[in-house]
Amino acid sequence: MGRQLSAHPRYYTFLVGYLVCLSALGSFVNDMYSPALPAMVKFFHCSVPTGQMGLTMGMTGLGLGQIILGPVSDHYGRRPVLMVSLSLFIVSAIVSVFSPTIHTFNLCRLFQGMGASGGYFLARTIPADVYSGRPLARLMALIGAINGIAPASAPVIGGVTADQWGWKGVFVVLAVFAAIILALSPGLKESLAESKRSSGSILRSFGGYRHLLGNYRFTVHVCFKGAALGLLFAYISSAPFILQTHYGLSQTSYGFVIGFNSLFVVSGSMLALRFHPLKKAAVTGAGLLAAGVAAQAIALWHVHSLWLFEACMCVSLLGLGLIFSTTNTLAMNEGRQHAGEASAVLGVAGYAVGAVVSPLVGMG
Repeated sequence: MGRQLSAHPRYYTFLVGYLVCLSALGSFVNDMYSPALPAMVKFFHCSVPTGQMGLTMGMTGLGLGQIILGPVSDHYGRRPVLMVSLSLFIVSAIVSVFSPTIHTFNLCRLFQGMGASGGYFLARTIPADVYSGRPLARLMALIGAINGIAPASAPVIGGVTADQWGWKGVFVVLAVFAAIILALSPGLKESLAESKRSSGSILRSFGGYRHLLGNYRFTVHVCFKGAALGLLFAYISSAPFILQTHYGLSQTSYGFVIGFNSLFVVSGSMLALRFHPLKKAAVTGAGLLAAGVAAQAIALWHVHSLWLFEACMCVSLLGLGLIFSTTNTLAMNEGRQHAGEASAVLGVAGYAVGAVVSPLVGMG
């Protein structure tokens, strides 16, 4: 059943809240500034695909950062990696505010993604260090459900901020949020004991990837999660233009709509715990997702209705919530012997697909 890092309820509450903030930072990297995409395209006088490359660069950074930092955290521990990654994010977010061109901005986005990746994969790694089985599923679902506030609130905060202070204000807010997480980090206990860290050369730590990729069950869970995340990023990158350009919503209204939609991901995450065995939740989620996407494609081609768009989207996002909660838990259970690398592979799978999907959506 796993062991507990601390039996004290107060620390457990702090741990859940802190992990939620770490995971939220990964969501905020893209979700908070997506309402400002149309305005940024005008500000930098660039094409839509070039503007959306900021999303791609952010996701690329999230992927690369996890691949590098996963083995490093298995070798040196979780806390040192957390400190370095948060510091990198803060610096790159501040620098992006002064970008003279869209290309400079997109480069900053790469480093923002790498900085955010530390907290993003550690939010999955730390629970796997101390729990397994149903306790791990409950903690992951709890974090996922509470963290639904991130994608729900990020577009709202980003939209309001962009309306008031422009796109630069969004990245000031992101830097402040990361600084608050960094300031709270002394309260987080190291979850990986020295006796369980990888020994020898740091390069040997990367050998865990070979072991994980040879694990059939782990690979299936990762591919499932990656494909689902690819669909989510297609939605994230296209929604600003569909809702603002096609349906005429303001940046603030767009933020509220996306925030409302995100609550269905939260509902799916919590609903997954009611399935026995857990994998049935992913199968149900895949069915809902297929139905929602098919109906959405027909609706966008033939019916000009925001309400129908929303209905189809909510069904799809409920299915994604079921899939995310299930695949995260099952994959980390399978890869707990190399938790850092397992979390990295799990995170990279989705962002690898997302990095390809975003510009393709823009071209369409």
